[in-house]
Amino acid sequence: MSRPPRRWSRALDAAGITEAGLRDDYTRQRALVIGYKPAAALAVQLLLPRGLVPHALAATAYMHRSDNILEGDGDETLPWPDWERRTRDALASPGAAGDATLRALGRTVRAHPALAGHLDTYLPTATTDRDTTGFATEDDYQRYLDAYSLPAFMLVAGVLGADRAACRTFIDAGQRLDFVNDLSEDLPRGRLGIPADALAAHGVTRADLERRRDTPAVRALLAAQLDRAAAAMAAARGPLLATTPPAGRRLVRMLLALDRLTLAAARRGGASLLSAPASPSKPRVLAALAACAIA
Repeated sequence: MSRPPRRWSRALDAAGITEAGLRDDYTRQRALVIGYKPAAALAVQLLLPRGLVPHALAATAYMHRSDNILEGDGDETLPWPDWERRTRDALASPGAAGDATLRALGRTVRAHPALAGHLDTYLPTATTDRDTTGFATEDDYQRYLDAYSLPAFMLVAGVLGADRAACRTFIDAGQRLDFVNDLSEDLPRGRLGIPADALAAHGVTRADLERRRDTPAVRALLAAQLDRAAAAMAAARGPLLATTPPAGRRLVRMLLALDRLTLAAARRGGASLLSAPASPSKPRVLAALAACAIA
């Protein structure tokens, strides 16, 4: 493995990760996150104290690997029950795992013991996302949040010490926003994240969305869902910042800012979201990152 950047070496030192093999394991997790989510990796490394950076990246890498295994993406061919068993074995015997991601995760759980409880909540219901293609009612959507979205988010938020109740409101906002913004990608795969009762209330059918119909009813449906996301976002901000320990607040501010920017882009997109997702411009994201870095 090539020599890691000095900044990264200092982060490993600050986290108390001194063993050469384990440092390599964490370095692999950093490379994994940079490879699939470079903006997130940059934000973590700029906005968190050095000692938290390796652990946040290890938790993020574990979530990415888990999602790939659940979905059968990339080179991941391991059945989910085997991955769940290996995860539990890694927690029981840190350092003994035959997988770099799990060795790093085991060490991170030692540093952040509350993460073990979050894993215990996540693992039994992790297949919920893979097995869900839609929701009949708003209540079904809310159950999905409790079964999958919140437990998954807490794997990373738990490293920051974020409050679960505040995270529940935040993830409601983010998940609802994602389901609207990802319509063009989800519908061809047979997935629809907007509850059927919401479609019915606006006189919209699934076929309207699949055929990308730009009608007043469709626009009203999307706007109403984005309004609900905005309301949850506003409700989450104060409690989430107030209950997150100071070390994690700059990153939390960035997560909130990124969702606000994405929401604004989705509002501008309107019915065009049926053809492609919206995303904030890079200058806006970089400006938000800079503002959070000096907050």
